[in-house]
Amino acid sequence: MKLILAIVQAQDVNSCADALAAAGFVSTRVASHGGFLDGDNCTLMIGVDDGQVDEVCAILGRRAQHRVEMVEGSQALPGGALTPAAVSAMDVEVGGATVLVLPLERFEKL
Repeated sequence: MKLILAIVQAQDVNSCADALAAAGFVSTRVASHGGFLDGDNCTLMIGVDDGQVDEVCAILGRRAQHRVEMVEGSQALPGGALTPAAVSAMDVEVGGATVLVLPLERFEKL
């Protein structure tokens, strides 16, 4: 068994969870926050058999969209440090899914 932790943007979580449910996977949502641009995310927790990991990852890959957002240059630097070259706005690609697959010793629905 595996526990999949999938971190997706908040605006993609419904699409991801609905597609997982349609394929027979149960997920639990946990609101999360952070990342490179300090955005609103959601973490989906999904318990699956070892052979189902690739299917879940494929579903998430189709549903978690990549986007380009315009950000101030100072937002794109760790700690918001300002340098002369960093004050202008820039396009940054965001979105997709960050997927962690962990061994799961036990899975029960009580």
